[in-house]
Amino acid sequence: MLFDSKRLLLIVGPCSLENEKVCRTVADALTQLAKAHPELKIVFKGSFDKANRTSLAGDRGTGMAEGLKLLALVKKDYGFPVLTDVHEREQVKPVAAVCDVLQIPAFLCRQTDLLLAAAATGRVVNVKKGQFLSPQEMEFVVSKLKQVKAKEIWQTERGTTFGYQNLVVDMRSFALMKALGHPAIFDATHSVQLPGAAGGKSGGQREFVPALAKAALAAGADGLFIETHPDPAKAISDAASQIPLAGLPALIASCLAVWRAVRE
Repeated sequence: MLFDSKRLLLIVGPCSLENEKVCRTVADALTQLAKAHPELKIVFKGSFDKANRTSLAGDRGTGMAEGLKLLALVKKDYGFPVLTDVHEREQVKPVAAVCDVLQIPAFLCRQTDLLLAAAATGRVVNVKKGQFLSPQEMEFVVSKLKQVKAKEIWQTERGTTFGYQNLVVDMRSFALMKALGHPAIFDATHSVQLPGAAGGKSGGQREFVPALAKAALAAGADGLFIETHPDPAKAISDAASQIPLAGLPALIASCLAVWRAVRE
């Protein structure tokens, strides 16, 4: 299994795959982070297609062919397992040929055919809990994956719709999802999004990421999902919620302190 209960799972990388320079800059920093904290299990993430942009004008990223080349590069040169999103059944097979983890986006978490196709690859399947879904309803998502004998299932909490253009995180989610017998991860950066609130794109409140991440670990989360960029202001997606790469080591150190305290 890729998940190790004795280590803190950290899914981390840029929101959208942009180019080799950004990928290498982030991967270099993650290599140093791994050396400093052996108790981390790092999985590099990056999306080749941001298929649910608020506006048609939003940059969607590299596309699948170029994105998979970048992920293969990170895997080969840095040794990290890699994760990316799949949006359609046709993407599942080529993505599984490169990636260790297939991620089902939150808006697609009930798409049965996509779930079954991802599970059938033998790769880890990470399902983002929909913003419209209660944690209790993840039972049925997990059940679909188990029916086709998914090798390994991860569940990720990424906030729940709270009125217009806002999200809230229910810390009970981690206990409820873990009770299904599979790891529960907290998406700390998407949970501070302000969906569609920045004039044709999503805004965000990254200042709340540290508090929410530590609260989730205190509540029993098995891992963290954090998007980071060398210069978030220049990122092509989620510029307002990604963590500046320079600030990542301090954030992870503080989160590990909470993780250790809970385990003790």
